[in-house]
Amino acid sequence: MKTVSGYKTKHAAPRAPLHFLGLACAIGVSTIYFNQPLLPDMARSFNETAGHAGFVAVATQVGYALGLLLFVPLGDVLERRALMMRMYGAVIVALLAVAAAPSLSWLIATSVAIGMLASVTHIVLPIAPEMVPQRERGRAIGTVMMGLLLGILLARSFAGWVSHLPSLLAYVAPGVTNSTAFRAMEGWRLVFVVAALVNAAFLPLFARVMPKLPARHELSYGEAMRSLWTLYRTQPLLRESCQVGALFFAGFSCFWTTLAFLLSSRYGLGAGVAGSFGLVGACGATVAPIAGRLADRWGARWVMSMGLAGIALSFAVFWAGVEVRAPLAVHMAALVLGVVLLDVGAQLAQVSNQTRIFGLVPSARSRLNTVYMTIYFSGAAVGSALSTVAWAHWHWNGVCALALGFIGLARLRHAMGVKVREPFNPDSRGEHPLEEAVLEA
Repeated sequence: MKTVSGYKTKHAAPRAPLHFLGLACAIGVSTIYFNQPLLPDMARSFNETAGHAGFVAVATQVGYALGLLLFVPLGDVLERRALMMRMYGAVIVALLAVAAAPSLSWLIATSVAIGMLASVTHIVLPIAPEMVPQRERGRAIGTVMMGLLLGILLARSFAGWVSHLPSLLAYVAPGVTNSTAFRAMEGWRLVFVVAALVNAAFLPLFARVMPKLPARHELSYGEAMRSLWTLYRTQPLLRESCQVGALFFAGFSCFWTTLAFLLSSRYGLGAGVAGSFGLVGACGATVAPIAGRLADRWGARWVMSMGLAGIALSFAVFWAGVEVRAPLAVHMAALVLGVVLLDVGAQLAQVSNQTRIFGLVPSARSRLNTVYMTIYFSGAAVGSALSTVAWAHWHWNGVCALALGFIGLARLRHAMGVKVREPFNPDSRGEHPLEEAVLEA
């Protein structure tokens, strides 16, 4: 008998390539970020203010937090391959519903649905530590997190440039653009149609590559949900990670929610340019495997300290770079530098948190991830909502001050945290002394 990450079987557990898991995370998470560079276009489409359109992004984050709470625990109690395929299929329907939205209210409602279903990403992510020995957990999480962050950042670039396709095709293929159907398709709507096609093409690949992954416990859904509070209550390191994660991601979301408003109102730049900043931020995704190896070697707390410092520095650069009297090129250079610092810092902090929590109770990884990511994205929703209010009243000064306040609170909570390097025996391959107590509670 071999024990592989909590499974007791005659043969090793089936495996999926780590880079494929990263791709699956990227496809899943990208759907909740398409709307951010498109918010000014959506506002114009429905003749609404920027502040009202900003709640489309908030709705998606709220939906994602709900999906994390309601769907992700199923990853510990159901066969995961079938569960994930159903959720990826449902995302296609939700994307098409957003594309057809006749009003802002409908757009907000369908954005909540997209967010809930996109939580499939966090059924995929906990599979990564099962693929490697415990001592390499940070590296595995970093590899898959690179795919997830690329999905977050490149989604904005994808949305920004696909939204410009109608005007581009008007020049190169006027016969096509003269059709009634094409004229009715606004650029931001086309983004969601193309995204639905991408998800539809990915589904057969997922079915072929992803092995069947049996349930880890014979738990009812109600028992799994009740155990979430037990995990949060009995694991101080989980509580710390949740609180720090929610605060730094709230700050992170302040920037990306309001960037399109800044570029549009101050510089007259559109969704394509806003989306292009995602390409810049994608450079930060390359540090994910490095962050994982650093966490394995030096400990997650050290990596978290570096991550929070990077995020704080990024907002100092954003604030000074935009408000200084200087040519446009200087402002754009400051934004580019700030985006790189922001995404490197966020990646370091996120890999640090997930390296820690996935070592707590290996057989409850989906539920640990549920607790962490629900609180994490609740922070994002709060950051998005408050940043739109800050923008409406105080513009960029208000956004940067708000974000730095969030990061300051995250740094304070981190300083008061549990000062341990690893919460488990690194030679273990799935056994944990707290595991049975948590499952029985």
